[in-house]
Amino acid sequence: MKYEGSCHCRQVAFEVEGELTQVTACNCSICSRKGALLWGVKPDQFRLTSSSEKLATYTFGNQRIEHRFCPKCGVHTFAEGILSGNKMVVVNANCLESVALSSLPLRHFDGRSR
Repeated sequence: MKYEGSCHCRQVAFEVEGELTQVTACNCSICSRKGALLWGVKPDQFRLTSSSEKLATYTFGNQRIEHRFCPKCGVHTFAEGILSGNKMVVVNANCLESVALSSLPLRHFDGRSR
């Protein structure tokens, strides 16, 4: 299934294709503060439909994950990086259009301990 997503002001927009069967809540310092619900996909399942020039990037710690967000409205839309040895895009599922996230299973990930 194909999903469309964006930040609040729609300056950052994307499409993601795949089967959304669960979302993940990570308790690391950045995810818990953002309140993001995460969905990890392979890079070929993700397509930025707005200009990459509209993105801002934040990295921290070991600099392996690039957290992408809109510099206009501040909404974190997705992240890119190497997770468990594989390239991955992690979408903030709260940014997806027309998805009932409360109907999906929620997995907890202990990112704080990593």
